[in-house]
Amino acid sequence: MNRMIRPILIHPDPRLKKVVDPVSDITDELRAVADDMLETMYDAPGIGLAGPQIGLMSRLIVLDCVKEEGAAPRPLIMFNPEIIASSDEKSVYEEGCLSIPEQYAEVTRPAEVTVTWMDRDGNACEDSFDGLWATCVQHEIDHLNGKLFIDYLSPMKRQMMTRKSQKLKRERARA
Repeated sequence: MNRMIRPILIHPDPRLKKVVDPVSDITDELRAVADDMLETMYDAPGIGLAGPQIGLMSRLIVLDCVKEEGAAPRPLIMFNPEIIASSDEKSVYEEGCLSIPEQYAEVTRPAEVTVTWMDRDGNACEDSFDGLWATCVQHEIDHLNGKLFIDYLSPMKRQMMTRKSQKLKRERARA
């Protein structure tokens, strides 16, 4: 099967601020898009990617937070992911985003979350995540709700990062 690297939308783009629709039917076409998303994410390189980031306005995310050299990848494809529980305990990670290239900031989120989703075969799944996996799955689900990691920052810092992103977008458009 031919995998395709998809173009990633760069902030600010109005599609990145929209709440997207649930997936009602997991089709072969959507499975192919999910595979493309994994390919795009690995190529970027990143550890997560949400549908809206490639202009797909559906509740679909992919992630793989395995970072250890030589460790087997653990790609996850989630249709309609939903956080059903989160810990009171918080963790702070320096987050980045493929839609806000080359910019990072510390974000505080619940340290552990339990998520339900449908896998590529339409099976209902539920799992708990902690560490980087918990941060990543929350970051990607935020994308489905029109929220970016910079929305957790102070208005001044958010504005600064948005300006840098606009400048990068213009430079790429000229290239």
